[in-house]
Amino acid sequence: MVSMNTFQPYYQLLRHNHSFRGLWLSQVISNFGDWFGILAVYTLILRYSDSEFLLGLIIVIKFLSFASFSPIGGYIADRFDRRTLLILCDFGRGFIVLGFLLVTSANLLWLIYVLTAVQMMLSAIFEPAKQSSIPNITKGEELMLANVVSTMSWSVIFTTGMGIGGIATAYLGTDAVFILNAASYIGSTWFVYKINIPHDRDQRLLESLKNPLTGIMDGFRYMFSTGHILRPALAKGTISFILGGMVYMLILVSEEVLLMGTVGLGFLYASRGIGTAIGPVLVRRFIKDDRKWITVMGLAMITTGFCYLIVGQTDLLWLMVIFVVLAHCGSGANWVMSTVMLQKRAPDSLRGRVFSSEWLFFTVTQSVSVLTASVLLDYNILTLRELMLIFSFLLILTGSIWLLTISRKEILWQKQKQEDIDTSVVKNNPNKNFT
Repeated sequence: MVSMNTFQPYYQLLRHNHSFRGLWLSQVISNFGDWFGILAVYTLILRYSDSEFLLGLIIVIKFLSFASFSPIGGYIADRFDRRTLLILCDFGRGFIVLGFLLVTSANLLWLIYVLTAVQMMLSAIFEPAKQSSIPNITKGEELMLANVVSTMSWSVIFTTGMGIGGIATAYLGTDAVFILNAASYIGSTWFVYKINIPHDRDQRLLESLKNPLTGIMDGFRYMFSTGHILRPALAKGTISFILGGMVYMLILVSEEVLLMGTVGLGFLYASRGIGTAIGPVLVRRFIKDDRKWITVMGLAMITTGFCYLIVGQTDLLWLMVIFVVLAHCGSGANWVMSTVMLQKRAPDSLRGRVFSSEWLFFTVTQSVSVLTASVLLDYNILTLRELMLIFSFLLILTGSIWLLTISRKEILWQKQKQEDIDTSVVKNNPNKNFT
């Protein structure tokens, strides 16, 4: 049973850590605007086109734009003051969202894709800057708490934002939703403006970052040559290579299987948000030893695959809701574990580039997954149920391969690390009896 004591550490973090509280409030406001407005974008596309491919394309554009700019975004996050970057990115995204108001005919549909691409380029700076800042404003156990709070907030906002956004789009219209979305971006900057975010920017570091190309390549070289950084950095992209397409297919499940439109999609996406919130809480409570997390990530992928296997083969909304929640408990746990591991293991001077590289892999795999699913469905190569079945089995297989490869390498590294520590202790205490 969950008691109030379960949430006490999170409350204490928000109460006493002023800097994290400001960053968190900024995230809450801007994220709500994001999810509040996303159904309005889908509605606008469907208003002027009935193509499943064009609907999937907006998701692909979002991720590919983010991916293409991620290396530059990570470099910028390490090169410049992160607090200033967060403020400028939110202001920029607020004004870009207002551009959706200009789409008033099928001939202007292309503008949605252009504006979305620019919006995501700014997000490619914002996200590594935000993720890299959290270790600088937290200490000890606060780091895990902060990431769980961030993920829980995202999940709650995702759940409520999508639901309220669907209702608002239906009754207020897309224009009103876009205006509120823009206002949320502008409003979130106030909370970042009021906080201080320390950043390791000594003169030697700044000299090494003068050349953007060299700075970007240094980040890639560091990540790919450092196994204990690369392994958690692969986690999000590995699961999204399959899961991205399945989350996209929830839109079609609501339309074609449940026949409930945005209302059914609201239920399914709300279930996704609930699961994403629960997963990290369970990890913090029951799997505190982060040496086990790489293995847990593989198990989470397998669990998610099994759950979507059931989602794709049922017509019952209540059963879909249950297994979407369970599926995203696994994906949410995967997300927080990999994020915390990178925040702990990556040095501040390289953290922005490490996170941007991780996001690059994540967004590319997500885009490929969604694009593949949309093309296979648009050209009637596979039915929706057949494709969900195949994707589910692929995710189970992916998790199994992860356990046999990535997880084993992590176990060997942890063992070698412990042996090195033990050897060092013996050398530094030659006269002490350790038996």
